[in-house]
Amino acid sequence: MGKDCFICDKHTGDIDTSGVSIYEDDYVYVGHIDRNGKPNYLGHIMIDLKRHAPSLADMTEEEAKAFGITMARVSKALIESEKAEHIYSLVSGNSVPHLHMHLVARYPHTPKEFWGPMEVYDWEDAPMGDNDEVVKLSTRLKEYMEKNSI
Repeated sequence: MGKDCFICDKHTGDIDTSGVSIYEDDYVYVGHIDRNGKPNYLGHIMIDLKRHAPSLADMTEEEAKAFGITMARVSKALIESEKAEHIYSLVSGNSVPHLHMHLVARYPHTPKEFWGPMEVYDWEDAPMGDNDEVVKLSTRLKEYMEKNSI
């Protein structure tokens, strides 16, 4: 576990985040992004590696398999359950040096100038929601993933 690591603290329960768990196994945790009380873009999902490791290159083979399969399953759930037309994927590591991947849904009728994993936040008609809406979306994704594989 990393010292003073937001993601490690989230997994040990030392801090509360919005939404509910979408998926979890021995290697990864999946949940909706939490923007500290600000409205959330509905369909901005986070896949966290449970073990404290800073980058993609630090994963073990088992972790990489779990991470990749989870990425595909969550992406499929966003497309089939939430009717997303495209999924953006982003690993930055600039602000939190603990491997986590952003999966961001792009929905039909998103204007082209707002295409991109962070650009969707600038769209005034973007599907934004409070914690109740995040919980509902997370629950739908969780139920979809429990019933379907890739």
